[in-house]
Amino acid sequence: MYSIIYITTSGVSESKKIAIKLLEEKLAVCINIIPTIESIYLWKHEIEEDTESIMVVKTKSVLVEEVIKRVEEIHSYEIPCILEITINKGSKKYLKWMESELS
Repeated sequence: MYSIIYITTSGVSESKKIAIKLLEEKLAVCINIIPTIESIYLWKHEIEEDTESIMVVKTKSVLVEEVIKRVEEIHSYEIPCILEITINKGSKKYLKWMESELS
């Protein structure tokens, strides 16, 4: 099985730093970075607004816990958003490529 991990960061430079680590450590096969999003969220019971970046991390489901742990170690946020989305179906060729790169 395969998963996508949705992660928000403080910006593109932090996303790239995390992405390179995950790829070097073979914890992900491909990472898309969406450079700028506007986020509005609750933090300590107050409404906050910020500009962030999104990472879309593609990996094997068995690696998700390792990815979460690694991202928590290097992320600048006290409580980073790291959410798994399970891939139920996909291009057989793409999934085969993922498998070969992460083996």
